[in-house]
Amino acid sequence: MKRTRKLDKSTHIDESWLIPYADLLVLLLALFIVLFSSSEIDAEKLKRIASSLNAYLDGGTSILEGDTRLKSADEYDNGDLTSIDESNFTPHYKYDLENLKNQLQAYIDDNELTSQLKIEMDKYLLKLTISDNTLFEPGSAEIKFGSRKLAITISELLENYPDYEVLVAGHTDNIPHHSTQFESNWELSATRALNYMRILLDNEKLNPRNFSAIGYSEYHPVATNDTPAGREANRRVEVLITKVLETTQY
Repeated sequence: MKRTRKLDKSTHIDESWLIPYADLLVLLLALFIVLFSSSEIDAEKLKRIASSLNAYLDGGTSILEGDTRLKSADEYDNGDLTSIDESNFTPHYKYDLENLKNQLQAYIDDNELTSQLKIEMDKYLLKLTISDNTLFEPGSAEIKFGSRKLAITISELLENYPDYEVLVAGHTDNIPHHSTQFESNWELSATRALNYMRILLDNEKLNPRNFSAIGYSEYHPVATNDTPAGREANRRVEVLITKVLETTQY
């Protein structure tokens, strides 16, 4: 007859060690929380980030120093943010652009080119507009010999602004252009911009990485295309100069 062994209920595994083990885990968790909360942010890095964001957002009180309360849409005038006080933050490169503008304007005045060239500065963007007739023969993308001097002068001035980005943009009127060399206004405007950029980059002291060229054809007019004067205004090359934002290089 098989005997059944009875389990002695008085015998069991000692689990008293779990109590100090749990206490140890709690202490470790508390230690990690204290270390994390007491860690310090890199102040210099934070300062650079704040400065870059303020430059990009165009002034105002630092987002890390000012009112961090989220504002409702009703607090702005139909999305108009011009109420932000820009007097508290003026990036240094704004003054650089103003100096460059004054130098270019002096060149234009000295050479009596005011009817052919126009300089505008919109916050932190400097735009030089050159009329089509000044640079090219009708239907051509070859820059006139006499107009190369201006491009050379611009390139020499840009030597003092190595951290600035330059975009050369070509524009035409809406009259369709077709030739054996250019099938449309797209090709004509793009080639004109590219040729002008190439003259700027003949200066080996400039960094080609900061330059680009684009053709807008007839689709960015500044005047009506219904009149000869309007079409003449639309035929132009623009040189846009602005500060290069710091980005990660790959």
